[in-house]
Amino acid sequence: MPHIRVMLDYFHPWPNSAGLYVARSRRWYADAGLDVELVVQDPGRGDTLEYLARGEVDFGIFPPNRLLARRASAGQPLVAVAAVNHRALEAIQTTASTGITRPRDLAGRRIAYNPTPRGRAMVRHLVAADGGDPDAVVTVDAGTRELTVDDIEAGEADATFGNYWSWDALRGDLPEARRLTWPVDEIGAPRYHSYLLGTSERTLTEHPGLVQEFLTLTGRGYTTAAREPGRTLELLEAVIPYFPRPLIARSLALIAPTWTDPAGRWGVIDEARMGPYAHWLAVHGVIAHDRDWTRSFTNSLLGVAA
Repeated sequence: MPHIRVMLDYFHPWPNSAGLYVARSRRWYADAGLDVELVVQDPGRGDTLEYLARGEVDFGIFPPNRLLARRASAGQPLVAVAAVNHRALEAIQTTASTGITRPRDLAGRRIAYNPTPRGRAMVRHLVAADGGDPDAVVTVDAGTRELTVDDIEAGEADATFGNYWSWDALRGDLPEARRLTWPVDEIGAPRYHSYLLGTSERTLTEHPGLVQEFLTLTGRGYTTAAREPGRTLELLEAVIPYFPRPLIARSLALIAPTWTDPAGRWGVIDEARMGPYAHWLAVHGVIAHDRDWTRSFTNSLLGVAA
């Protein structure tokens, strides 16, 4: 039985990985002869794509901008084979007490986020898209820490960028009525898949049947996870027992609709998202160029018409 290592998209499992856990718990992988191990990254050794590049995992979940950057700058032979999310998951979040009512109000205020080149470009874009002055935004370097609304209320910042509206933005004790959460794809961000599932070109070339079987079963897992939230919640509680049930349940309800495209298909990577997003990243200096974007992904093994 082939041993397949799959690296998840975060420092710990969260509901966006539900399809993989469902497929494994129902023994669909095992029945197909696949011994699937689900792992998380050690940040000291790099992100999911770094593990893929070293051949230490067989599949991984990662943001498209990181894939495009690696292909553009280092020509790394990594390729996306399915879309996990068909929406951007990031948001800008603040609280009623700050007096901020729309993105342009962030001018002159402190916004906490990880100030990567993409992060800086996205914050500037969102503020400018609403008519604000991006040069006036004060950056608070939060690194990989995800501040909550409680941290905003405590005065650590006036707002945050990068929290997922389907996970991090749900945390904290502040009442819902005092939270303001703006998904970036609702306030002017370019359209993009938040996460893709990928592998190496070598694996794709040498084991296309294995890749296709893995994708078929994984898609079945995600479809089932969305259709059976009660059973999925029980499974998720077993792998992330340190988060409260209401948080996991609400996150699952929010994230599940992002797993399929408007046609109800799981996995199909949208050219209309990848191309313009690659161009946006290149224009803002986040990636070296956007010439290679069409070769960064394939829908050929999904068994559906793209």
